[in-house]
Amino acid sequence: MANPVLPSSGVLSPLGLDAVRLSPGFWGDRVALNREVTIAHCQEWEEREGWIGNFRGERPRRGREFSDSEIYKLLEAMAWADHPGLPALAEIVAGAQEGDGYLNTRWSGSRYTDLEWGHELYCYGHLIQAGVARLRTHGEDTLTRVAVRAADHVCRRFMEGTQTCGHPVIEMALVELYRVTGTERYLEMARRFVERRGLPALADIPFGRAYYQDDLPVRQAQVFRGHVVRALYLASGVVDVAVETGDEELLKAVEAQWERTVARRTHLTGGMGSRHADESFGEDYELPPDRAYNETCASIASVMLSHRLLLATGDVRYADLAERTLYNMLATGVALDGRSFFYANPLQVRVPAVPLDGVNHAPEGGLRSPWFDVSCCPNNIARTLASLPAYVATATADGIQIHHPTPAEIRHGELAVKVETGYPWDGAVTVRALTGGRGRIALRVPAWAAGARLTHRGEVREVAPGYAVADGPWRTGDELRLELPIAPRWTFPDRRVDALRGSAAVERGPLVYCAESVADEPPLGDLAARVAPPVEHHVDGVVELEVAASLGGGEQSGWPYGHEPDGRPSGADAGLRLVPYHRWGNRGPATMRVWLPVG
Repeated sequence: MANPVLPSSGVLSPLGLDAVRLSPGFWGDRVALNREVTIAHCQEWEEREGWIGNFRGERPRRGREFSDSEIYKLLEAMAWADHPGLPALAEIVAGAQEGDGYLNTRWSGSRYTDLEWGHELYCYGHLIQAGVARLRTHGEDTLTRVAVRAADHVCRRFMEGTQTCGHPVIEMALVELYRVTGTERYLEMARRFVERRGLPALADIPFGRAYYQDDLPVRQAQVFRGHVVRALYLASGVVDVAVETGDEELLKAVEAQWERTVARRTHLTGGMGSRHADESFGEDYELPPDRAYNETCASIASVMLSHRLLLATGDVRYADLAERTLYNMLATGVALDGRSFFYANPLQVRVPAVPLDGVNHAPEGGLRSPWFDVSCCPNNIARTLASLPAYVATATADGIQIHHPTPAEIRHGELAVKVETGYPWDGAVTVRALTGGRGRIALRVPAWAAGARLTHRGEVREVAPGYAVADGPWRTGDELRLELPIAPRWTFPDRRVDALRGSAAVERGPLVYCAESVADEPPLGDLAARVAPPVEHHVDGVVELEVAASLGGGEQSGWPYGHEPDGRPSGADAGLRLVPYHRWGNRGPATMRVWLPVG
C-alpha cells in the first residue's frame, strides 16, 4: 500500500495514496501545485547550491553537514508523487555509496566521529524513508537497493554498543523498512536506538542533553522538551517501536508526553517551539507570539506524530490537532505560488522583513524565501504534500473514517465514496456512495463544532464533537451530509500564558486569522479590538473577517510606564481586516499579529 505509515496493528488502518484520490479543492490544489512546481523548485535549488553535486564528487563540498538529507527528502517527495525525475537523481546518489553500504558526502574518511552533531544516522533515516516510499509506490529499483544497503550497514555498525544519533529520525525509518520488508533486524535496531537514549548515549553539549532528548530515558520523560523537531521525530519513532513490539507502557508514555505538551507548550496555530536560540519548546506556558519559533519542520513532525497516535488509539483528539496544524502551519509554510517558504512561523511580526538579494537566509519569519542555507523546510513540505492523501482517511473492519474533509474519492473494499465540500471556507460536507456496499461511514466532528448536524436518509440529527456515524448498506447515489457550524469565534488564552494576557484571537472553522499590514496600510503596534461578532467578507473564494478596533492616534510620553492602567488607543474606531493566517505574507513584507489586544 502506498502509505508513509503502515503499522501492523492499531485501532485504525491507514488508507494510502492508492485508496484516496484528492480532487480540486483546498488540499487537492496544493498537492497538484507541489507536484507540478515545488518539487522541481527544490531540485533546481539543490543543483544550484551544489548539494546534488556533492554526490558526483564535485569539490569543494558545499552545504551543511546534513545537506545530504535534503536530497533524500526530495527523493521521497518524488516517490510519492511518481515524479519522472526520480530515477536519474537516484543514480547520482547511488554513485556515491561505498562498498559496505556507507553513504555520506561529508564524513567519508572520518566516519562517526561526531555523533552529537554529524547527522550521519539522521541522513540515513531520510534515505531509508525515501527507499520505503519507492518500494511502496514502485517496487525494487536503484533507490531501494541503496536504502537497504545503508540500513544493513547501520545494523552491522550499531547493533552492539550504546551509541545513537544527535538528531532522531532513523528510528521511524527503520521501523517502516521492517514493515515493508519483514526483516526483523531493522525493528530491533530501532528499538535499541530508542532504549539507549537518555542513559545517556551522547556527550553533553552547551544546550544540555535535553536538546537532543538524551537527558532522560524515553519512558521517564513527562513532556516533550529540547529541540522540537528532534523531540517529535523521536516520539514518532517511539510510537512505531511500541506498536510493532506490543509495548503498551512505551505507547502510554508518549501519549502522556503529547497531552502535557499540547496543554502547555503549543501555540494556537498548532505550532511548537518558543525559543530561537536552540529551536526548542521552552517551559510550560512560555508561548510568546512575537518570539515564537514554530519551525515548519516541527509542524510536519507534529502531524506525523498525531497521525501515528490516531492510528494506534483511534482517539479523535489526535486528528483534531493534526487538522489545526495542517491548515495553520503546513499551509502557511509555502507561498501560494509554491516557490517560497517560511522557516519560522511567529504569531506576531513587528517590523516588515527586508529581502536579502532575493533569498532570506535568516529564517526568523516575516518573509517567505525561495531557499535557505538550511533548507529542511522546503523539502519537508514537498514530501508531506506528496503523501498527504494518506492522512485523510482510515479503515476498520466495519467501515471507513474520514478525518480530514476535502474533495476526494475514497475506496475501501467494496465501498467507494466521493467527498464534496468547500471546507474550510464552507462547513457542509457531502459523502456520496459511488458503489453499493456495506460498511459504516464515520466523519470527524472537530472539537470546535458543537451543534453540528448530520443528515442521513432524510433524518437530521445533532452530533457532538467526535465522530458522526452512519451505517449502511449503501446504494449507488446514497448521500450522507454533515453540516459544521463554521461561524467566526473569539478565542482567549489561558491566564498562565503571561505573554498573551489581555488579548484574544479570532478563528473560523479550522482556520486561525490574523491582522496583516503591508506597505502604507496602518501599523499594528497600537490597537485595541472590540470582542463583537466579526463580519465576513467573501473575496475570490476566500473568507476574510472584519472586527471593530481602535488604531493608534495617541502621543507617546518619554517613559513607557505609568501609575494608571493603559487605556484604549485614542484613535477612532475602524474596521480591522483579518486574513487567514496561512495566507499572510503573500503580498510582500508586512507586519502581522494573531493575538489582538482587547479593550
